[in-house]
Amino acid sequence: MSKYFLLSVAPFALLLSSIGCGSSSHAIDVLDGSDGRQPVKVADAEAYKPTSLPDRIILTWTGDPSRTQAVTWRTSTAVAKGLAEIAIATDNSGFARTARQLAAKTTLLESDLSKSHYHTVEFNALSPRTKYAYRVGDGANWSEWFHFTSASDRTEPFTFVYFGDAQNDIKPMWSRVIREAFTDAPKASFLLHAGDLINKPNSDAEWGEWYLAGGWINAMTPSISTPGNHEYESVGVTRTLTLSKHWKPQFALPENGPADLLETAFYLDFQGTRIISLDSNVKIVEQVPWLEKVLASRDSSIGWTVVTFHHPIYSSAKNRDNKEVRDNWQPVFDKYKVDLVLQGHDHTYARSKLVNSTTGVAAKGESGTVYVVSVSGPKMYDIGRPPRPEFQRVAEDTQLFQIITIDGDELRYQARTATGQPYDGFTLKKRAGQPNELIEQVPETPDRLRGLK
Repeated sequence: MSKYFLLSVAPFALLLSSIGCGSSSHAIDVLDGSDGRQPVKVADAEAYKPTSLPDRIILTWTGDPSRTQAVTWRTSTAVAKGLAEIAIATDNSGFARTARQLAAKTTLLESDLSKSHYHTVEFNALSPRTKYAYRVGDGANWSEWFHFTSASDRTEPFTFVYFGDAQNDIKPMWSRVIREAFTDAPKASFLLHAGDLINKPNSDAEWGEWYLAGGWINAMTPSISTPGNHEYESVGVTRTLTLSKHWKPQFALPENGPADLLETAFYLDFQGTRIISLDSNVKIVEQVPWLEKVLASRDSSIGWTVVTFHHPIYSSAKNRDNKEVRDNWQPVFDKYKVDLVLQGHDHTYARSKLVNSTTGVAAKGESGTVYVVSVSGPKMYDIGRPPRPEFQRVAEDTQLFQIITIDGDELRYQARTATGQPYDGFTLKKRAGQPNELIEQVPETPDRLRGLK
């Protein structure tokens, strides 16, 4: 007889009784749900309560990505001093013995649910193209060790992922999108969020959902975020737009923008590409001189320019035109030949042809910019009917993420659905002394539309 046997769960109690283990001291209670008790939802204040253990860990940049890296995390106010440790990662655990320790800058945040401390450390004097291990904590309570790789200090190929609005139902519905994106682009250099990361700017539970959705991805892949209208709230009798109190404590971003828009309007250079964030919620006209300066200062080491902000130059939805943004910013994009603009806000997908402010769709031999509106969360709106002539590919009721690779004279773009299916694609090619060439690579499937309305 074999010495191995299997027991199903159902007859297990009967078996115990038959072998003499059925006494009350050995009985097994099986809960069948017939006692009338109903599950109770855990309160937000309990679900998102800060503790002495680090959570909401996220990588960002304030400076040169090849030499610096910033990390921010949250604890309860019982942790008065945050610490981070960093070392060059090795193939065994010996790196921990060589780790250097840095003290964090700590900020108190009083949210609608609790008081907490946000801690930020900036790692400096890093070596380019080097894998590091780091952890954060207070000296007694530590996170796990995470890895990140510093950028190259030269022009080299890289990939990043772009998300439109997450905004609603973040934990149940957006989590699958960011995780699918990680599955499809696990070596992405950074994640770019084009605003409306959450719905209510000062809802700690919604920010908690956003961090839960990204989980340890945020701690290993840096994020670049630009604010949407849902990162602002109207305050007071004058209804003054005020940035979420969570934004600056939790995101350490470059402070090289206009003085009153620090960490919402900024730029950084990554391996030969200039990434620019504009704040399309406030001070549209005031950002123009700064934008001109940032674009004019590019030298020959900057081959590509990608701009992100929230409100689209060409809106895909009905009655959502952003004329002030378009009139002030698009001529500057044209003047300095911006390659790609990544936006959100309209809760649809719309990707343009090469367009400019003079002729709309660029004629043969004319320069133009590709504009994209996308949505990664479940909240959906209508596309205008008929779609604008500037658009090459549109979609409704479709959660998407975009994988973008820049490699020498080529920028390769692919939009994928929440299940990872290719939905749109193109390649931009740089040509010496000529406008970019746009090579369409749209899958042979129809636009995902609800039908004419």
